[in-house]
Amino acid sequence: MAYSPRLKEEYKSRVINALTDEFGYKNVMQVPKLERIVVSRGVGAAVADKKLIDYSVDEFTKITGQKAVATMSKKDVANFKLRKGMPIGVKVTLRGERMYEFLDRLVTSALPRVRDFNGIKATGFDGRGNYSLGITEQIIFPEIDIDKVKKIEGMNITFITSANTDKEAKSLLQELGLPFKKN
Repeated sequence: MAYSPRLKEEYKSRVINALTDEFGYKNVMQVPKLERIVVSRGVGAAVADKKLIDYSVDEFTKITGQKAVATMSKKDVANFKLRKGMPIGVKVTLRGERMYEFLDRLVTSALPRVRDFNGIKATGFDGRGNYSLGITEQIIFPEIDIDKVKKIEGMNITFITSANTDKEAKSLLQELGLPFKKN
């Protein structure tokens, strides 16, 4: 028997039924699903020190379980001493099983380690069913060795869903375990 992530099995068995009951979908294919998760970070100080990009790539690779790529600048900005094609950020796009594994680790072990945590804000939706979340410290992930961290940096996590509205996307993410704040 092939391995399947816990959240993927839960989506198939419980979440599809819950969303169908809530929104009255006629077909299983109408039920929104999580398509991909993009984890990114801007490393502006990399203009002066190129090793910061390599360090961020290694960090993201540990956190997500997938090799991260450096993002390049698209144009010259003289005020920042930035040239076109210089590495200024890091990103990872997770799909399939790695996506569900990352979401499971984020919900069960990383978010509860945030200081004074009482849920994530529900204001990060873009109107098309996608949700963005900012994390201020990378040390909340258990894969990161705190002693080897040179600088505490944050990251952006974007959940791209197939939902048409923010309400459907929020219900999907809540069913998958994201702890939204109670208003």
